[in-house]
Amino acid sequence: MSEITVRPLGEDDWQDFRAVRLAALSESPEAFAAEAAKEESYDESFWRERMNRSNRLIAEQNGAAVGVVSVGQAKVSDGSAGELFGLWVRPEARGTGVATHLVKNGASLARQRGQSHLVYWVGTDNGRAVAFASGMGFRPTDFRRPMRIASEEDGDEEVAMVLALGEDVGPQPRL
Repeated sequence: MSEITVRPLGEDDWQDFRAVRLAALSESPEAFAAEAAKEESYDESFWRERMNRSNRLIAEQNGAAVGVVSVGQAKVSDGSAGELFGLWVRPEARGTGVATHLVKNGASLARQRGQSHLVYWVGTDNGRAVAFASGMGFRPTDFRRPMRIASEEDGDEEVAMVLALGEDVGPQPRL
């Protein structure tokens, strides 16, 4: 297996993000609160604006995109936490470490931004996702919310899992 590289995407990389986002929506429509057909119709200005709302990271092997994740600001009052979302890996690359690379790079980015925690919402019934997040160091909280999309694999609600970033991280952020 070839080396996995992760690179941040800027506004001018909107076409790279668009391509992997549409691939994710087409392959795993049940995992996202969006539809590929609708997003295919969005113009360049929409995609450029989206690139500026959150940080986007893309994983590549042999020059081909094999995964993506976004890192934004968690909805906490003091800005101390980032939020990891939109994590997706191509089916043929699952189990090869792509998701691990993406999450580690996302955590590093949040740490560089001075954030003390990283929040990741996971379907409460999605054992594989909960196990992956736990293995990465995320810990479940008491915070729950209804799923934005219906999914048998994920269940009816999501749990906020939180990763402490650094040594002296203080209390968990309020969500």
